[in-house]
Amino acid sequence: MANSVQNVPAAAAGSVRRSRDVPLLVERARAGDPRAVARLITLVESGDEVLPQVAAALAPYAGHAQVVGLTGSPGVGKSTTTNELVRALRARGHRVGVLAIDPSSPFTGGAILGDRVRMQDHATDPGVYIRSMSSRGHLGGLSAATPQAVRVLEGAGCDVVLVETVGVGQAEVEVASLADTTLVLLAPGMGDAIQAVKAGILEIADVFVVNKADRDGADATVRDIQGMIALGERGPGEWRPQVVRSIAARGEGIDDIAAAIDKHRDWLERHGELRRRREARAAAEIEAIALGTLRDRIGSLRDGTQLPTLAAKVAKGAIDPYAAAGELLAQLRA
Repeated sequence: MANSVQNVPAAAAGSVRRSRDVPLLVERARAGDPRAVARLITLVESGDEVLPQVAAALAPYAGHAQVVGLTGSPGVGKSTTTNELVRALRARGHRVGVLAIDPSSPFTGGAILGDRVRMQDHATDPGVYIRSMSSRGHLGGLSAATPQAVRVLEGAGCDVVLVETVGVGQAEVEVASLADTTLVLLAPGMGDAIQAVKAGILEIADVFVVNKADRDGADATVRDIQGMIALGERGPGEWRPQVVRSIAARGEGIDDIAAAIDKHRDWLERHGELRRRREARAAAEIEAIALGTLRDRIGSLRDGTQLPTLAAKVAKGAIDPYAAAGELLAQLRA
């Protein structure tokens, strides 16, 4: 996808970078122009007023890409594993998109966006598009713009989209609602059996990857995860999470990870779970957009008198907050 820029005149490439012509941008993105893909994702991230047009133009191409999420604590090797998975997927002939989410500073709002640096092996591959995105303070391990950015990469013809979360703790599980298959990466020495059982993030895994498996304690980590899986109650035909070992820095175990993803994809399709997950993902997107619109409208009321008047009444005890909220919603419906 990157090398196709060589066929784009410099003036045209410059116009794409600044363009807000959605049909043109989508057409160029479909043709493999990475500058058009970048511009579309920028419009998505910035919440540009043309965002509804972008979504409408991309809608016919939705649902064609396999979305794989990679998550885990800082230092487990998510970026290295992502880099090696890209290599394996390209060997199969797939076009691959990568969204690498980096944390933003709570003080300055800035982000290093360094994950892309670890994936320079694919920088000149026209079949790979890599985008680092700042979380911009959004909780859950992702950026608020990630779902729409996935749609952009689907529209650009990616067969597989890899979404790498920020380094997360026990409760950042949003990636599970976005991905068809969720990989949770762990490494030896990052917690005992009790830690494994209590960590909420481990409950979202379709595939567990014990990376850095050449380190002491790898066998114990695998046993802990397998023991946790055994504790779960599963009905006939339900998916049992796979446990895979890897040494991503040496490219070892990557084929096993890809095979586990394939196995899970087959299970999703056979049991109708892929459709259910994607419908749930669409419902979450719709809800998020609707709530965002409501928040904007409530914010606009702050400039008027309705919200301050209701707040003053609640503070005085003249009205309770539930009744005040009801009046506010009535105002929004008006």
